[in-house]
This record gives sequence, structure tokens and C-alpha cells, in this order.
Amino acid sequence: MIVLALDTAGVDCAAAVYDSGTGSVLGEVTETIGRGHAELLMAVIDRALAKAGVALQSVDRIAVSIGPGSFTGIRVGVAAARGFSLSLGIPAVGVTTLEVLAAAHRQANPGRPVLAAMDAKRGEVYLQRFDGDRHALGEPQAAIVEDAKAIAAAFDGDIIGSAAYLLKDGSPQEVGDRFPIGIIARLGADAAVGEKPKPLYLRGPDVRPQAGFAVARI
Repeated sequence: MIVLALDTAGVDCAAAVYDSGTGSVLGEVTETIGRGHAELLMAVIDRALAKAGVALQSVDRIAVSIGPGSFTGIRVGVAAARGFSLSLGIPAVGVTTLEVLAAAHRQANPGRPVLAAMDAKRGEVYLQRFDGDRHALGEPQAAIVEDAKAIAAAFDGDIIGSAAYLLKDGSPQEVGDRFPIGIIARLGADAAVGEKPKPLYLRGPDVRPQAGFAVARI
């Protein structure tokens, strides 16, 4: 099975072509841009397909990071994945950024339980626990820092991600969370096909309309 994986949930705009039969990434492109995913994504996909020597029509499945992460970026990636799914007549699956962080850490630390924690700003943390066999221990959640600290204190395993410093009283990492596109591809190949992917936000957007300027509905 040939999987086209997309990531626009964080600071990267990335695409990869993955062959599940050989377990190998045939071609990948990652551009660290921060913002502007909508303008760059299609070019990144074209470059990844060209590197792999694979035509878009030969792709069997789309995998996309669905969040939590950048609100705008997530919408861009999910919309693209659903568009490709519809136009090509192939399934699309979503992969959460928290499970990507956990899987990336587990590559170098096999068998270790993982608490993936992302700094959600505004005094909140996105987090999810995983056991040593990749199984999620509960659903992804958003928690205030103090509640997240209590969860971390009771967790016997590795605490990773951009919010790890908040939970362990350390120093923040220099860049935001990054989600390796090859891992998104592999997780997407293994995922069960179900409903179409949809954004996983865990909370409302940071920017809300000002009530005093709202237009009355008639």
C-alpha cells in the first residue's frame, strides 16, 4: 500500500510517500515555516511525489496529522486530505500529534511508557499517556498546568514534548513541537479506516469575535 502523508499541524509543512509493503519512506519533504501552510502544501506534496517517483494516482491512502496544534494549519492539512480522498476515491485517516510524539520517542526508547505533553499556551497543556506497547491510556485532553502536573507526578514513564518543562520545572525547548512525517506515514498505514479525518482541537480558538462588535442576526 502506498500512503501519502501530510503534516501542517505545527511549525513544519511536510509530505511523505510511504510503502507499507517494504516499510520504507520513498520520498519526503519537510519545510519548517511556522505559518503559511496553505500556500506551500501543494508544492511540498508535488516534490515528495517526485522524489518517490510515484504518481498521485498510484496513492492508496492519505494520512494526515489532525492535531492538537495550530488551528489554521490543522484545517489546511485536513481539508487537503479529504479533498484528495474524494477526488482519488481512496480512504483518508487521521493521526494525532500526541501519538506521533510518543511514537517518535519510542523509536529510541522501546518499551517505555510515554506521557506526551504539548504546551497549549494560556496556562494549558495538551497531553495523553501511552503504555510501553503503544496503547493509549485514555483520550487526548487539555488541562491547566497544575492539573497536568498532578497527572505527570503519578505517571511512571518518560515525559516528552514542549510542555515537559512545565511538568518537570525545567527549561523550555527552543522550537515548538515537530511531528516527523515518516512516523505520520507509518501510523497512518497501520490505522483502521473509519470516519473521514477531522480536526482535533481540544479547545476553542484563541481568537474570538468581540461581543460588542457582533452583528445581530435577523
